[in-house]
Amino acid sequence: MVKHVVKRDGRLVDFNNQKIVAAILKAMDVTEDGEDIVLAARIADAISKLDKDSMSVEEIQDCVEMELMKSPRKEVARKYIAYRNKRNLARKAKTTEIFEDIINAQANDITRENANMNADTPAGMMMKFASEATKAYVDESLLSDDVREAVMGNYIHIHDKDYYPTKSLTCIQHPLDLILNHGLKAGHGESRPAKRIETASVLACISMETVQNEMHGGQAIPAFDFYLAPFVRKTYEEEVDNVSAMENKDYSALKDRKFDDYLKRDLVGLQGEERAVQHAMNRTVARVHQAMEAFVHNMNTIHSRGGNQVVFSSINYGTDTSAEGRCVIREILNTTYEGVGNGSTAIFPIQIWKKKKGVSYLPGDPNYDLYKFACRVTARRFFPNFLNLDATFNQSPEWDPEDPRRYVHEVATMGCRTRVFENRFGPVTSIGRGNLSFTTVNIVKLAIECMSITDKEKRIAEFFSKLEKMLDIAARQLDERFQFQKTALKKQFPLLMSGLWLGSGKLEDNDTVESVINQGTLGIGFIGLAECLIALVGKHHGESEEAQTLGLRIVTYMREKINGYCEKYQHNYSVLATPAEGLSGKFTKRDRKTFGVLPGITDKDYYTNSNHVPVYYHCTPEHKARIEAPYHELTRGGHIFYVEIDGDATHNPEAIMNIVDLMDKYNIGYGSVNHNRNLCLDCGYEDATENLEECPHCHGKHIDTLQRITGYLVGTTNRWNSGKLAELADRVVHK
Repeated sequence: MVKHVVKRDGRLVDFNNQKIVAAILKAMDVTEDGEDIVLAARIADAISKLDKDSMSVEEIQDCVEMELMKSPRKEVARKYIAYRNKRNLARKAKTTEIFEDIINAQANDITRENANMNADTPAGMMMKFASEATKAYVDESLLSDDVREAVMGNYIHIHDKDYYPTKSLTCIQHPLDLILNHGLKAGHGESRPAKRIETASVLACISMETVQNEMHGGQAIPAFDFYLAPFVRKTYEEEVDNVSAMENKDYSALKDRKFDDYLKRDLVGLQGEERAVQHAMNRTVARVHQAMEAFVHNMNTIHSRGGNQVVFSSINYGTDTSAEGRCVIREILNTTYEGVGNGSTAIFPIQIWKKKKGVSYLPGDPNYDLYKFACRVTARRFFPNFLNLDATFNQSPEWDPEDPRRYVHEVATMGCRTRVFENRFGPVTSIGRGNLSFTTVNIVKLAIECMSITDKEKRIAEFFSKLEKMLDIAARQLDERFQFQKTALKKQFPLLMSGLWLGSGKLEDNDTVESVINQGTLGIGFIGLAECLIALVGKHHGESEEAQTLGLRIVTYMREKINGYCEKYQHNYSVLATPAEGLSGKFTKRDRKTFGVLPGITDKDYYTNSNHVPVYYHCTPEHKARIEAPYHELTRGGHIFYVEIDGDATHNPEAIMNIVDLMDKYNIGYGSVNHNRNLCLDCGYEDATENLEECPHCHGKHIDTLQRITGYLVGTTNRWNSGKLAELADRVVHK
């Protein structure tokens, strides 16, 4: 008696003879004699009674063919065989078409799915070949039936689906102190613990570059200033020894000298110990600056994932008030302000200023001077972004200003917006944790399907009914992926699971990661809230209080449902304001094909990013802040607020500070500022001239406008997909 079916990925599911009946009836339906449910049921029953405990999908299909050939309905067998072959040919034809586009370096939405990846290089092409082939395998072999139907029906999108079979996780906030204090093993080499700032900088790069190859998402450092500060001191002590050797005097007692800051000063007029201290300090600051230059340079040139993509890296800093921490902050800001190469804006790492009252925000705060400098750097270089530790949902009762390790209790973010903090299965912290995987629901399509209902209350009620069903599917799909991920062995992630991921330090090579990965989060995201609201009530939340009320009701409902999934499945589920890049146009194109052009909904090539006010809507920064702010508390898997400002922001850091003030006023968690920045692709020259056509430096004509695509920068819009390019063209200044 057959009890189980072996899926192509090895999973066992219960045998269901009704699926055999349904498949046979489909084949019968296209023959002259039509359906014969009695015959179909008899064949299914015969297969179910075979003397086997389990059968593969292919074995069952072979048996169906044999039984049909033995029956009077041989023409059905031919239709059944033809259907199987047709599906195989269709899959191969689609794959062939995609592969040819990759081979010919076609600039389309397949090859421009990820703007941080150059799919035109040999390594990039190889990645895309693997990616597209793997997605088809996942659809056929790893997804349960209703999940597959939801994906094919354009109701949900599984992010990083090509990495699904690898069992990899998405991202992590590196506990860099483990690497710096104990060294690391990467590949066939290993590194000793750091002793000076230069080594610490290099190890930070190696840590993120190595783990990038073990994960499918971003890499971040949650407390860059705190982690590197001790090595500033060690570098100073080394420079004291150098001064002692140079002057043949014992200055070792100066190693214990305490400072409020590390500042370069002229040595003229200084004598004895004061001169020795200042000389050592000057050399220390110079070395810290060089180390920060090297760090930024490496993060923009070291490639990972087969050599076609720089590390998707982020660093958080701003709250270390020690002299050494301030030195790290100042020099990373100085390096960023100066630019890389010919003075170009560094694309990575994404830099994030941690804003906290009493520490790094208000006049009189220890790091207020550095905060003002950070705003000036942002005005020129887009980074740092700003993380609001004063937001009610970003505060921890464990945070103590006197605690030297208080950064453990500070939220850190990464990449476009990913936030990991709350934890049902361990300490509440960002460190050593990350997202496991995430899936986005197409709430726009759900709303479009309800538009024909004339009664508004019934229309909205039907939308919530559809939303509930799709959230249920998304939650179960993420649990199914988790069950697959947890079977991975520790040795498959040699650095990540050597102690960087929370709790992984005790694992043996052949242990599964099941006992530790539940520290991470599973994200259920959404995009197109604006278009969803237009479909339901005729206006988006930026222009209608009614729409805003409904928008908050929708996302609150998602939050409550997802809290329920946390209990049901025992995972850290969270709501994510999806950073839609390739997805922004993918959902839209398919919905437009199904429903036609709907004004305000499918009449553009993209859906609006998550809960944002549409990019084309003219409003003030404060209006945008007031509308978007309430969603941040609800979307704890990640969110971002950004404002477009006009003109050359380089000499207007106060404009940046005004935006951060709005974040503080409206309880916004994370934000950034966009402004005009031109890049000459020939020489790297940058300025803020509007409509620049010729480089004033080299007179080249290859001018591109540097822009933030979702939460990160892309050096050239040539790598943007059609949906994001259409959105870029629609962006308006908020004033």
